[in-house]
Amino acid sequence: MNDVDQPAQAAATPRSSYRWRAVLVRFVMLTGWIILVGRLIQLQATQHAQLQVRVARQSVHREVLPARPGDILDRSGQALAMTIECESLFAVPAKISDPLRFAWQVSSILNLNTDELYNSLLQSREKQFLWIRRRLNEQQAEQIRNLDLPAGSWGLRTEFLRRYLHDGYAAHVIGLRDIDNRGQGGLEESLDQALRGVDGVRVFARDARGVLMDVDQQQSRPARAGRSVVSSIDLPLQIRTEQLLDELVQEWRPKGACAIVMEPWSGEVLSMASRPAFHPERLESVDERAWKNLAVSAVFEPGSTFKPMITGWALERGCLQRDEQIDCSYGVYRMGPRVLHDHHSYGRLSVTDVLVKSSNIGMAKIGEKLGLDQLYEGVRSFGFGRLTGIELPGELPGIVHPRADWTIYSLGSIPMGQELAVTPLQLLTAHAALANGGQLRRPTLLRRSLQPELATADTATVAAGEAVDSLLLSRETAEWLVREPMRQVVERGTAKAARLPGISLFGKTGTAQKLDPETGTYSDRAWVVSFVCGAPAEAPRVVVLVMVDEPTAPGIHYGGTVAAPTAARLTAIAEQRVAELGLPASTESTRISQKP
Repeated sequence: MNDVDQPAQAAATPRSSYRWRAVLVRFVMLTGWIILVGRLIQLQATQHAQLQVRVARQSVHREVLPARPGDILDRSGQALAMTIECESLFAVPAKISDPLRFAWQVSSILNLNTDELYNSLLQSREKQFLWIRRRLNEQQAEQIRNLDLPAGSWGLRTEFLRRYLHDGYAAHVIGLRDIDNRGQGGLEESLDQALRGVDGVRVFARDARGVLMDVDQQQSRPARAGRSVVSSIDLPLQIRTEQLLDELVQEWRPKGACAIVMEPWSGEVLSMASRPAFHPERLESVDERAWKNLAVSAVFEPGSTFKPMITGWALERGCLQRDEQIDCSYGVYRMGPRVLHDHHSYGRLSVTDVLVKSSNIGMAKIGEKLGLDQLYEGVRSFGFGRLTGIELPGELPGIVHPRADWTIYSLGSIPMGQELAVTPLQLLTAHAALANGGQLRRPTLLRRSLQPELATADTATVAAGEAVDSLLLSRETAEWLVREPMRQVVERGTAKAARLPGISLFGKTGTAQKLDPETGTYSDRAWVVSFVCGAPAEAPRVVVLVMVDEPTAPGIHYGGTVAAPTAARLTAIAEQRVAELGLPASTESTRISQKP
């Protein structure tokens, strides 16, 4: 029986094995189908939106369309800064199969380091975009096009390049735009919102081979070009200003210097220069000091250039009479614990001669007549201790200590231009008020007649400072100061070196010692010298300031010897230029503005 059953058992074993295998195969197939169906349900239901986003990210692209920045023009419409189109090279590292060959081909044309470019491509191999070189010239762009580079691995994108014309003149006024079209310094920064424009965007789809399939017009928008700005700068006068300032720097070798020319009745700045300077298109090696525009950021004690404003304020308040005689105590005068000295021993001086001879004792006695409260009011009314509001970044307010900190010492120090600090632009603006019949105007680098055009909602920085229109002195007082004492300062006073034939010049010199940071006292070697002047005295058309910080060349370092000759020459040039432009004189415009 055992022998008979053995074949039957042997036959049953394979059939049973086949059956289990079939069951296993069915189970595996069923499990596979369940997993596949589950995955499909997951993809279509729970991950549908997520996958759509991923597909869109890979096929739909957004390209920024840069806006063309507006131009900066001089007052006659000549371009100071303009924009041209150029091409920039980018790569798609994810589609570069041979980065070494790509790097070798491109670097040979663009003068790049092959190893650095190769490593950059390797580090960015997962990216879809990498700048290689921006702002190519036409020859480089054409050579890149002629290379046998893999399709879809590179491209040329149109960008804008800022050009600063006329050899970089007015660099501190204009500023510059960086490679990403951001304004840096000058009008480029302060008016950036108006100049920059609004970038556009293009939304489009590409297939797997990178071929453009469609542009989404609804989501795309064109770029909006920036607005051009007409500045108050007169280019021919700006060039002469910088040339004369360069001559002064070469002769006196100062630490720094600046010059400003202003039209007093409007406050428009016709030229502004600062040294050391920079060229906006040559930034490889720029002196760190060159970034500073001394016209608005140098802070110094004004010295004797401050005296006409205090004298005018005292006359206007009735504390002083034009024909009054002031006892100057023969060069020595005690004010409380302090003893004042004049450079010369003067007895009784007229108000005119106090300014002509620049008597510190005479000014101290005028300060005593005013008293601290009225003295403080006068200083603040002329704009010292606050920003002028000119359209330039980096402007400083100067230093005027709070009234509570003023002492009897201040009665002597402030009228002679000590114990406070000003910027060159503040000082010139105050003198412009004297030349403008006593009316203070906010200085501006924009054509006033065109400012309302810029005062829109998207250019709030332009409209932020409205014109200051405060009458500080009567026209009679202001005209007397300009035509009498300040004119005689040039004819027979401390600015005789500024006399020029045929020019009716008025002005005031300033020579101020700098504080020694080591001793905390006034230095006998470091000086800031300045000269503020204008012409013609009968009806001023221009006012000019030249400030020189620490002249080091051998010679007598006074405002009348260092700054006055250059300022006088610049005034003569500016006065002629303003006459050619047909701009009115200050007295005429003041009379017009005061008509009922």
